[in-house]
Parts: sequence; structure tokens; C-alpha cells
Amino acid sequence: MSTELIADLPGVPGLDADDSLLDSKFAVPVVPPFMVARPALLARVTEGVQGPVTLVTGLAGSGKTQLLASWVDSDPVDWPIAWISVEAGDDDLPAFWTYVMEGLRRAGVAVPAVPGGTAGRAALGRLAAAIDEQPTPVVLILDGVSQLPGRDWATSLDFLLGHVRQLRVVLAGRWDPPLPLYRYRLSGQLRELRTADLAFSAAETAELMASHGVDLGPAEISRLLEHTEGWTAGIRLCACALQRSPDAKRMVDTISGDESTIAEYFIGEVLRLQTPEVRRFLLETSVLDTFTPELAAAVTDRTDASRLLSTLTKENAFIQPVAEGSGLYRYHRLFAELLRAQLAWSEPDEVPTLHIRAAAWLAEQGRLVEAVGHAAQAGDWASAAAMVVEDYAVGRLVIEGSAGRLGGLFATMPGHVELPEAVMVQAAIAYGDRRPDRAAELLAYAGKLLAVNGSTCGDGLTLTGFLVQILILTGGPEPERVGELVAVAETFLAVAPPERLARHPELRLLLKAAEGTALNNLGSVGPAVEALSDVAASILPGCETIRIDCLGQLALAEAYRGRLSRAENAARQALELASEAGLDRGHRPGIAEVALAWVALERYDIEAADRHLRLAQPLCGPASATSAMLGYAIVRARRLHTRGELRSAVNTLRSAEQAVDGRAAPQWLTREVLLGQARLLIAGGHPDHAAALVERCADSSLADVALVRATLAVSRGDTRTAHDVARTVADAAGAPLPVALDAWLLLAVLAAQAEDATGAREALRRALRVAGAESHRRPVHQAWGQLRRLLRDDERLAVQLAALGAAPGAVPAGAATVPVAAAEPVVVEALSKRELDVLRGMAAMLPTEEIAASLYVSVNTVKTHVRSILRKLSASRRNEAVRRARTMNLI
Repeated sequence: MSTELIADLPGVPGLDADDSLLDSKFAVPVVPPFMVARPALLARVTEGVQGPVTLVTGLAGSGKTQLLASWVDSDPVDWPIAWISVEAGDDDLPAFWTYVMEGLRRAGVAVPAVPGGTAGRAALGRLAAAIDEQPTPVVLILDGVSQLPGRDWATSLDFLLGHVRQLRVVLAGRWDPPLPLYRYRLSGQLRELRTADLAFSAAETAELMASHGVDLGPAEISRLLEHTEGWTAGIRLCACALQRSPDAKRMVDTISGDESTIAEYFIGEVLRLQTPEVRRFLLETSVLDTFTPELAAAVTDRTDASRLLSTLTKENAFIQPVAEGSGLYRYHRLFAELLRAQLAWSEPDEVPTLHIRAAAWLAEQGRLVEAVGHAAQAGDWASAAAMVVEDYAVGRLVIEGSAGRLGGLFATMPGHVELPEAVMVQAAIAYGDRRPDRAAELLAYAGKLLAVNGSTCGDGLTLTGFLVQILILTGGPEPERVGELVAVAETFLAVAPPERLARHPELRLLLKAAEGTALNNLGSVGPAVEALSDVAASILPGCETIRIDCLGQLALAEAYRGRLSRAENAARQALELASEAGLDRGHRPGIAEVALAWVALERYDIEAADRHLRLAQPLCGPASATSAMLGYAIVRARRLHTRGELRSAVNTLRSAEQAVDGRAAPQWLTREVLLGQARLLIAGGHPDHAAALVERCADSSLADVALVRATLAVSRGDTRTAHDVARTVADAAGAPLPVALDAWLLLAVLAAQAEDATGAREALRRALRVAGAESHRRPVHQAWGQLRRLLRDDERLAVQLAALGAAPGAVPAGAATVPVAAAEPVVVEALSKRELDVLRGMAAMLPTEEIAASLYVSVNTVKTHVRSILRKLSASRRNEAVRRARTMNLI
């Protein structure tokens, strides 16, 4: 109606002689009672009008008009302010400038007449002169400029802005007007408020809810804000809906874009303005979360998807780029929910088809998780499982299980899907969820289905089957088959597509970890440590749980071998990695705490041992891994032995042995449980029971078994046999350090009992030399009562014992000391334990790579420690640091 009135204007525009202009277009909208004060945005508008152009653009309902109305209402400046609400049809030049001039006139500006009703350059020049004659700047607010489709009005306005000093134009709309905004930006003449600036904060949302009588807590406000993305109209409509609810807090999570009032707004303000083809495009692409123009084209089968997305984005039609330059788009959450609801209601059969198109395109692009997600939403589980298998992504499933992004997508897959690919995926997820028995059942069932029905999947399915079988066998009764199957799996990987292996480097890591674990379970500790060390040294994102598990096994194996420093390093690294990965205390590696307790007890650091045992106890129950459970029992029994509680120690080991109940465990660990019981029974005077336990050890030729037999012989009075066996073990090359130490201590005890002081002292000296390498104090402490007399008259033994009991770097009592030269600097800041370990490697002239390998850390970490050592010792070179460390008795 207003367009017709303007077209009939006679005479001079700018003077409403016949009352044909609409007064409502000059009226500043009334600020609603629920308006939330936004002083920060008002200040930005005030700052903006200090320059020529201020632009306020945002989604429909983002509060543009209300913000400017409240700004005018607050009397921010003592200047004339003209408000004009423009609409479709006002882009005609006579109509546009008629309203502009009338608005300025009503604001108190003496506007010159425009002869002939046209606004040419001469007329605009006179208008500029009239505005510049004003004593203060003049503010012109044009609300709704995005409804002006033409460009002529913008061209003439740009001309006016270029020839006037006192005019301040504020433009509000859903998208940018066709003005040369880039030029204004470069010259510093433009201030902008966009959708993100207009979004409500948590405090503003809470205030709006309170004004509607809705009482929400911070958690509900946060969820509401996340759902509405701070959209002003959305929050207001939600407030109206929540007003009607008796339980507003519960209803917050149920509000969606298809709620009646929100849906009406979207339909009236957004969808109604679009053409049928654009509405169709919006509905079809609503099945996508974030998408590129290419994905949108594949789903909608349109070649102009890129153009449509660009246009819709410019028009702020509730679609926006995910990030600047990313090429990704997404819908506003509430708008997407409305579109999906409409699509599901009007064309339910079309929804799966759209998802399948999206899945196919994403799979071709290597975006597996998104592809499987769309296939799952379409209910096409055969395709979803085939995608995982053909992409060689089974490794992610066995690592993450159902808690991972990929595994979680199969949570709603029906259990009756009788396809080998789907069942194989279920088996991998079951293994990842720590249910190996269920994984074995599903793997067998998949094999039967494959034999009957066959499969279109090729090597991917074969490799998936091999990997799941290898992992099941690793912790099962046949770990000896793992090596053979790993070799076969490596053959498949050798001919696999390189791009798939590049996406899934975890496959080789899983195979190496399985190989190391199988060797460990078979009792091949040396090769197992080598394989586990390779896995522990790898740095692959997403494989932290594999490294944590291998580091835990490595720590316990090294503790068993008596390499306490390496065990401690591996255990601490496992705990640090678990902390970095965000594992809570209930899921931390209990085996690492056990290893630390083992190390501390062997060093006879009782306080530390008890602390680590307390931390390990809740993580090493009957449901835990057998290694952690048996390791905990061994350390706990040794601790009880130090307290003289032999019966409790035996019961601890016996209970752990029974709890294993046929489950796979490292052979050396189960053997240590038996030998530990035997030692305790011998100490308690029950050699016959001890002998029965020793007989259960499969290989009696092993050094640790032979040494317990020697101890058993001593208890039966056969000291000759005991001496021969102990001497053979002590002299044997490759015997584990703790076994060699026990052998020398047994020889010392036997010699002392035979009144052979010389032989006893020599054996004890050899024992202390073995123990000193890693500070093995517990065995020496336990034999102390029988050997104390030997130390009374032997100063060298006393010094050795003192060195064994001293902290690393300390000077033993009675030992000769080297005075520090006066010119040498004094260490002000103490070296950490890890720095001392690195310093010892430097003193041994080991290269950085070997030091890193021995400490199970990266080369960069070693370099960082070296720099710190040089700084603390005031040295400029490594050899200088080593020299000063030796001078100060640090090493």
C-alpha cells in the first residue's frame, strides 16, 4: 500500500503536503517490556555513529531493530536522529529519497526542496550542504535495508556520503546492502555489528527468562544457550513456551525447532520468502550436520549447490560457514530441527535415500566416521559395516570399543544382522569393550556366515578377521599361534592400498603390541621387552591406550628382571600418559602402580611401596587383568614377609592363583607366584608343601626354580647340593639380576654357616656388587640377620653396604671424598631424578638416541633434560657437565 501512495506523490518530495506518507515508517519502534538491557552493544552503536557508516546485520529475530530502538530511546547523543523503516518497493529512487528527506525534516533538519520529484546529483549536493550546515552531526537510521532489492538507492546514498561531513548513517538488515563496504573498511569509516555480536550471553538469557517468570539454573541456561546459539527470537520464543510448563527445567531439553511457536516464526520469516526450489534444497540438505557445497550437490543432485549456499549465507537465512575459509556450512540448530521434522513428516521415504547418498560420497572422500554415521541413520547396516571393513578401520574399533566415535555409531545396530561384515565389526567392538569371550563367539559366528553366504569385501575382511583372532589369542590359551598369524597379517598389510594404511597406522602398532604381549605370556621376557619397547616409543595420535598397556607390561617385566630404573621410568610414563589422555582414577593402569610398588619395595623404600600398593589395590581386583592382579599379589606378599606375616603372605599368593582360574597370564608371573609361596613355606618350616609347589613348575632347569630347590635342600640339611646349585646359578650368564643376587646371598649364608669367613665375605661382596647396580636392598635386608657378623671387621663390606643404602649421588659413610675445587661453581638447584638418569647416560658416553631408548622417552625430552643439566651445573658442554658432576659426587 505504501508503494502506491509514494508513486502518486505530486509536487516537491520531502514535504508531506497531502499526508500521503506513512507516519509509522518514521516512528521509532516501542521497546518491549521484556527488553534486556545491553549496555555493551549500545556503547558500540554510540561509538559507531562517531563515523559515517554503522552496519547492523544478523539473522531474522536477532534483535537488530530492538537494539537500535533502545539506543534511540536512551538519548545517547544530543543530535537529530531520523528513523525510517524501509520495505520492499522503497528502492525506487523518488520513493526512497522522499522518505529520507521527510525523515530528516521531521528530525529538525532544514531539507531543501527537490524540483520534479527526482534526486539527482545536484539535489543530493544541496542536501549535503543543508546537513553540513547543522551545528551537530545528524543520525539517519535505515531499518530493514535488506528488503530493498535494487542498487540505485545504494549508489545515490554512497554519493551523498562522499560529499557530506555531518551525516551518520546506520543501516540495519539481514544481509549486507549493496554499498562499497570494502572501501569504508579500508578508510576506517565503517563500524559493524554482526550475528555473533548480537547473540545473547548467559547473563542476558537468564535475565530474559526471569522477566518471563521462568526460573532456570546455570546448567539449564547453558543448555538453552547452546541449543539456540544465542538467537534472540529463539530464546524469547523458548521463554514463552517454558512459561506454560509446570517443570521448566525438565522441558529445556525437549524444546526443538519444530515447537509450534518457533516453527511458525521460521516458516513466516524464512521459508515463506524462498522459492520452491530453494525450499527443496533446504529440506534435502537438512539431513547433513556440516557439509561442503560438493556434499550438498551429491545429496540434492543439483549442480548449483555452491551458488545457493553462497546466496543463503549472504541473506543470513540461518545457514552459515563453520569457520572462515573452511568451505564448510551448517544450519542453525533450531532451523535444522524444523527442516528435518518437516522432511520426515512430508517425505519419510526420502530421508534414508538422502542419507545413503551422503554416506556414499563421504566414503569416497575417505571420511569414514561421517559416512558410517549417515549409513547408520539410513538403517543400512550392511553398508556401514562394509565401509569399516574395506577402509581397514578395525583397529579403531578394537582400541576404542563402543566408547569411540566409530564404535558408538553401531550402538543401535540390531543383533540379528546376519552379515559376516556386520558380525565381524561387532566382534571388534566387543574386544574393544574388554569382552574377549564375546568377541571370540562373534568371530566364530562371522566365520560360519562367511562360509555360507560369502562376502563382497576382499582383503579388508580377511585382515579384520586376522586382527581380531590375533588379539583374542594373545590373551587366550594359545599365545604361541600369535607369531605365525602376525606374519600372515603383515603380508596382507604389505599389499594393502597405501592411502588406507596411511589413515590407519594403528594396525601395525596393534600387531606389534600383540606380538609383545604374546611373547610376554609365553615367558620370553627378553624378546617381549624388545617388542613392547618399540610400541612404547611410538607416538601416534589416538593410540595412547595401546602405549599405556605396553608400558605397564614393560614396567612389570623390567621390575621382574631387576632393572628397577627402567621399570620405574616405564611405569611413570604410563601414568603420565594416562593422565594426559584424561583417564579417571578408576581407569588408570593399575599394573604401573604395581610396578612402582615392586621397585620401591626392592629398594626397601617401605613408605613409597605402601603408598603405591594402596593406589594399586582398587585397580587389581579379580576382574582386572591377570598381570596386574598377580603382580599386586607378589608385591603384597613380599611386603607382608618383611613384616613377618608369613601366613598372610602365603594366603595372598594362593588367593591370587585361585582368582586367575585358568585365565591367560605371563608364565614367568605365574611361576613367580608358585616360587613365592614355596619360599615362604620354606621360611615357615614347611619344606614338603614347598616341594609340592616347586614340582608344579613346568621347567625345573630355569635359574629361579633351581635356586628355590637349592633353598629347599638347605632346609633339609643338604648344604652340598645347595652350594653347587647356587654356585651354578650365580656364575651363569644371563641369569636375571634378582636371581643372581639371591644366589650370591645364599652362598654367603652357606659359607657363614660353615665358618668359612673368607668365602662368606667374597660371596657377600659379589652380592652387594650385584645389588648396588639398581639398589636392590630388600634381599640384602632379609639376609642381614645371618650375615651381620661378617661386617664387623670388614671395612670394605661396610662401605659397600653403606653405598647400597645411600640415595643416588650421596657419599657413603666412611668413604673417601674428593674436595670440590674452590673455583668450581656450586649447584644451587638440585638435579631431578630423571636428570640424574640422563647425566649417567652422558657419563657413559651414550648418544642421545640410546639414552632416550633406555629411559623410554623421546629424543626431544632427553635434549630438554641435557639443557637443564648444563644450566644447573653452569657448564657449556656435556663433558664439562660430567666432569663437574663427578667432582661433586653426583655420579
